[in-house]
Amino acid sequence: QVQLVESGGGLVQAGGSLRLSCAASGSTFSINTMGWYRQAPGKQRELVASVSADGGTINSDSVKDRFTISRDNAKNTVYLQMNSLKPEDTAVYYCRARASGYLYWGQGTQVTVSS
Repeated sequence: QVQLVESGGGLVQAGGSLRLSCAASGSTFSINTMGWYRQAPGKQRELVASVSADGGTINSDSVKDRFTISRDNAKNTVYLQMNSLKPEDTAVYYCRARASGYLYWGQGTQVTVSS
C-alpha cells in the first residue's frame, strides 16, 4: 500500500507561481512512476506531467515550458513547479503513483488562478 498526501495548492493571480508537493508513505520502495493529474469542473481528469523512477519526464502540451515536475527519491516526494499560471489551469490537482502494478491517488489539492 502507498499513501499520497498533496500540499501547496491555493489561490494565485494569473502570471503567478505555485509549487505543489506530494509525499508518499508506505511501500515506497515499490513506486515506479509518479505524476500529477488535474480535473477542472465538468471536465475529465487529465495528465499534467509524470516522472519515472529514473527521472524521465512527460509533460502535457498545455503546460510545457510553464510547469516542471521533479522527484526526490530520498524523500519519496514529487513536486510540480507551476509558473506563468493561467485561469485555465484552475482545477483540483491529484498526485498519482504506480507501484507493483497498482495505481494510488492522493486526495487532491485545489489550485485557483484568478484573472
